[in-house]
Amino acid sequence: MNQDLGKSAGQNSMWGAFLVGVGMMAAVDEIIFHQVLAWHHFYDRSTLKVGMLTDGLLHSAELIAIVAGFFRLLDLRRTGSLSKPRAWAGFFLGLGSFQLFDGIVDHKVLRLHQVRYVENLLPYDIVWNAAGLVILLIGFYLLKKAKKKEATSSNLYT
Repeated sequence: MNQDLGKSAGQNSMWGAFLVGVGMMAAVDEIIFHQVLAWHHFYDRSTLKVGMLTDGLLHSAELIAIVAGFFRLLDLRRTGSLSKPRAWAGFFLGLGSFQLFDGIVDHKVLRLHQVRYVENLLPYDIVWNAAGLVILLIGFYLLKKAKKKEATSSNLYT
């Protein structure tokens, strides 16, 4: 495998797994916080019926992301060009990106919903966003480790 093709396969591995990670974190949010705990819906600024509709749309989008990501990863595996270290990095980057995006953009900027509707929301916001940040940092660490491993192995052949 030449170096350009290997770099492209690594990026494709990362982005395929990124989609799976985004979809998985959206599923965790949807299933646990929207359905099991019933703390919020995706859009809480209207009726319950609209809230349920937006939850269904989020659920559909997360399933599309998971399926699209897995098809991309399976195709890479079929051609023998899947980079597992890059895929794991992408998976964690996807998980953390969704969590932080939801916590900052959906919760605070757009005010579509809150984690929970209580008097003191700050502890919930801190835990929500800190969890997303930790997961994102794990993804960046794994990506750095994957790049270092790739650089070391490519130096062996030059």
